[in-house]
Amino acid sequence: MTTSVKTKLVDAFSAKDASASLEATKIPRRDLLADDVEIEILFSGVCHSDLHQVRNDWKGTTYPIVPGHEIVGKVSAVGSEVKNFKVGDIAAVGTMVDSCGTCQNCLDGIESYCLAPATQTYNGHDKHLNCPTYGGYSDSIVVREKFVLSIPEGLDLAGAAPLLCAGITTYSPLKHWKVGKGQKVGVVGLGGLGHLGVKFARALGAHVVLFTTSPSKIEDAKKLGAHEVVLSKNADEMQKHTSTFDFILDCVSADHDLDAYLNLLKRDGTHCIVGAPANPQPVSVFSLITGRRNLAGSGTGGMQETQEMLEFCAQNKIVSEVEMIEMSQVNDSYERLLKQDVKYRFVIDMKKSKK
Repeated sequence: MTTSVKTKLVDAFSAKDASASLEATKIPRRDLLADDVEIEILFSGVCHSDLHQVRNDWKGTTYPIVPGHEIVGKVSAVGSEVKNFKVGDIAAVGTMVDSCGTCQNCLDGIESYCLAPATQTYNGHDKHLNCPTYGGYSDSIVVREKFVLSIPEGLDLAGAAPLLCAGITTYSPLKHWKVGKGQKVGVVGLGGLGHLGVKFARALGAHVVLFTTSPSKIEDAKKLGAHEVVLSKNADEMQKHTSTFDFILDCVSADHDLDAYLNLLKRDGTHCIVGAPANPQPVSVFSLITGRRNLAGSGTGGMQETQEMLEFCAQNKIVSEVEMIEMSQVNDSYERLLKQDVKYRFVIDMKKSKK
């Protein structure tokens, strides 16, 4: 690491390779630059992409890796040019900590699609320290003010942490495709993403149908806001909904049959993928052609939209359903994630872990 920026070491948890468990380590955090905000991390959500990245499922992981991009904490210091945050404020960091600021996507306020590309909160490249970026499984983080978010009053802080990735990942496509009253919307999968997709779609006024392979999730889905629940392995149940959906939000990160859902769309309907299966998913072009249907994908949103999402959550009393853990339990939580054994997001209590 060659840099003129001074650093300090902080406690964190990292994996040294794809087969390693997360273990305690020290990582560098830069001393404050003029527009930096330092945040003492209180809560860090455990995202399914943390697991994928740690185990190199998507390839391209740089080790050692410190995961975590659903971060809520307290501002502990600010740079001389910071205007919107002060020490003691509750703040948040999501999936990115920087972008080029000059490409058309950045100028349009959707920095998540920066052509440079955006600097990811972890497993990105820290241009200040010339080393990988390190995420929220740590005591603190230093981020440019532009990429720090405000948590509205009234939101449960632990429940708000997963909103920084799972929340904006499901909110953004629903807003982009103008989901609202009078529409029939499907949500595929009731996991970390899907349970928030159900809450958002319901709050936006849509008629919400949850698709699941698990009969045990039917009651939960209804409690979370689904008007109907369809067992996707039941061909007769699926058939009843042929050509009736305006929009389907696909939150599944495992291999599944896309054609089965495309055929449920109305003419000009959209099936949007936000889950990220590791393997390519086959599609019959006739599922698209026969109804002029759209197959799309969506990532996280820009900073303005993410702040908008947090305000929407405060107004509609939406937070993630969480199971609290300590850092010592995170390796076990990864194994449970693989078994879908969580309702519906693990969140690490970083202060309790430190004690």
